[in-house]
Amino acid sequence: MSYDNTAKYLAELYPPEFAKWLLPDKTTEVTVLKTELSIDPIRADYVTFLQTSSRILHIEFQTLPKSNPPIPLRVLDYYVRLKRQYNTPVTQVVIFLQQSSDPIAFTEEYTDEFTSPGLTHCTK
Repeated sequence: MSYDNTAKYLAELYPPEFAKWLLPDKTTEVTVLKTELSIDPIRADYVTFLQTSSRILHIEFQTLPKSNPPIPLRVLDYYVRLKRQYNTPVTQVVIFLQQSSDPIAFTEEYTDEFTSPGLTHCTK
């Protein structure tokens, strides 16, 4: 947990540097946003939101790949809330602070039975 707090502190202390490191486009203006999101508030323990001139950079610091709820679902929830609240593009990065070979650490999208390619939609 202390790694998470340190990483969050550094991202809040040096937001332009994190944006430059994690985003492909040059950023000129960065604002640190509050971590509580509206719509039945959820409070993230270890997350930083940086608003640049054209997008929000959501940085999630993790020490372990397994969490409850699972990281992909949590990140999806943050994305939807940020998109609804700020109506701007959102780039999300999960930074693991400890080396891991767990496949969860390399997951790039949220999938479940309703998001799989084989899902069919019925309309009348």
